[in-house]
Amino acid sequence: MAGVGGAVLLAVVLWDAFETIILPRRVSGRIRLTKLFYRFTWIPWRGTARLLSGRRRDAFLSFYGPLSLILLLALWAAGIVLAFGLLQWGAGSALTFAGGLPGFGSDVYMSGTTFFTLGLGDVVPKSAVAKGLTAVEAGMGFAFLAVVIGYFPVIYQAFSRREVAISLLDARAGSPPSAAELLWRHRGDPGAAALADLLREWERWAADVLESHLSYPPLAYFRSQHYNESWLAALTTILDTSAVVMVGLEGWCLRQAELTFAMARHAVVDLAQVFSTPPGHAGDRLPAADLARLRERLASGGMRLKARPDFEERLTELRRMYEPYVIALSRYLSLPLPPWIRATERPDNWQTSAWDRVVRLPARDSSEDHF
Repeated sequence: MAGVGGAVLLAVVLWDAFETIILPRRVSGRIRLTKLFYRFTWIPWRGTARLLSGRRRDAFLSFYGPLSLILLLALWAAGIVLAFGLLQWGAGSALTFAGGLPGFGSDVYMSGTTFFTLGLGDVVPKSAVAKGLTAVEAGMGFAFLAVVIGYFPVIYQAFSRREVAISLLDARAGSPPSAAELLWRHRGDPGAAALADLLREWERWAADVLESHLSYPPLAYFRSQHYNESWLAALTTILDTSAVVMVGLEGWCLRQAELTFAMARHAVVDLAQVFSTPPGHAGDRLPAADLARLRERLASGGMRLKARPDFEERLTELRRMYEPYVIALSRYLSLPLPPWIRATERPDNWQTSAWDRVVRLPARDSSEDHF
């Protein structure tokens, strides 16, 4: 029975590690060790963070992503060591132990020294089965080390690609980003060429986030450098912006907005499925008063929304296609969603420093700044 249990445990751990690290596709709908690990560790971690406030909460939450990777690898290693210990025990504990009598503890100790390739020599296998198990586990220990060495660079490369685009959005959409600010800062864009290029880049960014976060779900727990930025806020801002362009802006990059909207919406829906977060509702992100302010903000930059009778209805339909999913992800990951229009004027992250000094660009003319 111990041998069968060890074989089952080993199969579960190896398959879970294969699906998490090597298999480049979404895995859902079944009970998995990694999924249970994140459920049972993230929820209490998030609950503890709620006892804090402001930047302390964000700093506390930021530790979880990297720490969870280390703990997950430790969990897999412990599972493999225990599994081979059970296999050795089931094979009759055929070991020569210099420090005492063989037993289950000696089998687990033998398994640990073999897996981590210590080679202390105080425990030696005697039977052919015990020697075979030792050789297999030693090879698995080397393979595990190689996977770990290759896994971390891939994770951090994907994280770096994601964060570069988020940092670039700072000067284009404010901190935190908002659709109104992103559109207003492109008010002097002749033919909307710059906005079309931006949406095209973010279409590819959304596809990259979808692929990387489906293949490596722990990336979703990695937080951005600034407390008022996140991958979910950036993705939501792009969806908001695309929706406004699709419904209301005359002569702007309609086709590119549709393509970007489709890709970004695909990303949030699939990621909501990966994290088992059903669509949620948390009030209206764009009440009538904010919509009126959005119109005024854009009009101040010479950008007028279409005078169509179904404007608000059509915009609401588009919002229903993605807002329930981003709201669910926001609740689960404790990532605040961006506003449609900023409540108060504040400097961007690039304009501030640790000494509370604000830097502004020279005025473009006598009446307005660049930002």
